[in-house]
Amino acid sequence: MYSGTADHRSRKLKISVCIPAYNRASVLSQLLDSILSQSHGNFDVVIAEDGSPERPLIADVAREYERRYPGRIHYYENPVNLGYDGNLRRLVELADGDYVLFMGNDDLMAPNALQTISDVLARHSNVGVVLRAYAAFEGDPSNIVQEFKYFDRELFFPAGAQTIGTVYRRSVVIPGMVLHRKAALAHATCRFDGTLLYQLYLVAELLVTMNAVYLPQVIALYRNGGTPDFGNSEAEKGKFQPKAQTPESSLHFIRGMLEIASFVATERQVPIYEPILKDMANYAYPLLSIQARLSKWQFMRYAKSLSTMGLGRYPLFWIYFLAILVLGAHNMDVIIGTIKKRLGRTPAIGGVYRGEPQ
Repeated sequence: MYSGTADHRSRKLKISVCIPAYNRASVLSQLLDSILSQSHGNFDVVIAEDGSPERPLIADVAREYERRYPGRIHYYENPVNLGYDGNLRRLVELADGDYVLFMGNDDLMAPNALQTISDVLARHSNVGVVLRAYAAFEGDPSNIVQEFKYFDRELFFPAGAQTIGTVYRRSVVIPGMVLHRKAALAHATCRFDGTLLYQLYLVAELLVTMNAVYLPQVIALYRNGGTPDFGNSEAEKGKFQPKAQTPESSLHFIRGMLEIASFVATERQVPIYEPILKDMANYAYPLLSIQARLSKWQFMRYAKSLSTMGLGRYPLFWIYFLAILVLGAHNMDVIIGTIKKRLGRTPAIGGVYRGEPQ
């Protein structure tokens, strides 16, 4: 039961749903329909198209929705290809909500997501980041293949290094990610363009002085099987290859995670680098399995490169590595998926900070 004050705050808070659009025009209407069917009324949708080959198709869809939902949908076209990071920054600039909620351009919003987020924001003060659960589906959204729940209940995380260490790695996937807009705008920078990790920079910066909350409800549905479409902007060229996930691009991505953590740790004088490195190592299975298709020797070289970044200092990194070599990534996927399903969440490894139960 919410107080009248909380109900009033919930209705007053405006959420801008931000969509970085690049290709994938065929699924844009599905995403927009999932947002526009939400029960919470105080929101708008901001779409920034980033110079993709499918711009005309995206524009046709977006402008039809602008016509049907005047004042609710706002469509913009970037004059140059800004890339993933630059487009996220542009969306924060274009939005006018109290909070921005990012959605991948081929994902879907879960029913009642906006109301759930608005209610939790109304119950807490000085919230910079909402960490959420999400689910992955294949083909039809009813075909949920995995849920990503980090904890089993709603949690409050006070500002500071412990909270950054927990929320940082868990904010890589953007669907349903919520940030305080004015705070994000105040920390805008192009320093990390080309990392595909601008959201992690904002998370680390905001949580130095602002709180976080975790929602166990599924907020977004992530579409499995999408082809990566990075490497087209000037900032991404030579680092990522369109339509592919090469070992080099994976290594660049992971270096970016550590580079941002190091920068914020130094600039803001918060001891977050080692906790983030440890958390990455303790949950390194996805970092390794993404390149498990390589030959044995190539995979070993890839793992060695990760080890030299510091992940190899932690035993679980090598356990994941050996398990993939011996059992194979498919079998490991089944094992890990079974564990998570039985627990109802991702296991808490290595003393993960769990915040304060609500």
